[in-house]
Amino acid sequence: MPHDTYTHGHPEVVVRSHAARTAENSCGYLLPHLSPGTSLLDVGCGPGSITVDLAARVAPGRVRGVELVDEPLEQARATAAERRVDAEFASDDAYALSEPDGSWDVVHAHQVLQHLSDPVAALSEMRRVTAPGGLVAVRDADYAGFHWWPHDPRLDRWLELYRAVARGNDAEPDAGRRLLGWAHAAGFTDVTPSASIWCYATPEAREAWGGMWADRIHTGVGRMAIERGLAEPSELDAISAAWREWTAHPDGWFVVPHGELLGRV
Repeated sequence: MPHDTYTHGHPEVVVRSHAARTAENSCGYLLPHLSPGTSLLDVGCGPGSITVDLAARVAPGRVRGVELVDEPLEQARATAAERRVDAEFASDDAYALSEPDGSWDVVHAHQVLQHLSDPVAALSEMRRVTAPGGLVAVRDADYAGFHWWPHDPRLDRWLELYRAVARGNDAEPDAGRRLLGWAHAAGFTDVTPSASIWCYATPEAREAWGGMWADRIHTGVGRMAIERGLAEPSELDAISAAWREWTAHPDGWFVVPHGELLGRV
């Protein structure tokens, strides 16, 4: 069984960023297929913001969010309790889910497959635990498709370093464009591919994205880049400064494209 390295890690700045994700901004392609009573397993749920949103939509259907590590799950449980939503959270392995065959109506994973060394194996496992007629729903960013303005070579370097670190972890940062191929390799024949974007162009959105990355470059990704001899600390400082300048620029614009896929079992 693979032992993967999560490129981002779970520092506070990463968990805070993930907690801003909602069902509306992160899995709109799935929402029309949900109804009250639907059971749903959320693989790689992180701090649970999407999971809790989905649980509110499918109540009284059973919802379970799982993560390989325990760190984000305390926040997930607190979010569910604060919103008075019934959702359970536990640690589990995407390659060997502790669920019987065909036990869920929907199995969902957001920004998960890009971090795995064997995404096809994970998709096969998600398919295994989905009931006949049910759906596997996945969405992943595609880093090679990121675009921004104004141009800054320091941000070019940020993207280059991120992709190098991710690839060094045997992961695939350009996962969005590969979802369809991975699904076919996992045995899906009834699939609906789609795409959507996140756009950061208002002052508030720029602060959420650029301000976050100004700090985040000094965490997991940056530390791995230094440890592997890919960058010097001064270079990370320059990248952080570039993010802060981009955040403050009135014309700042950034788009993150995503691949999405619904696989019918």
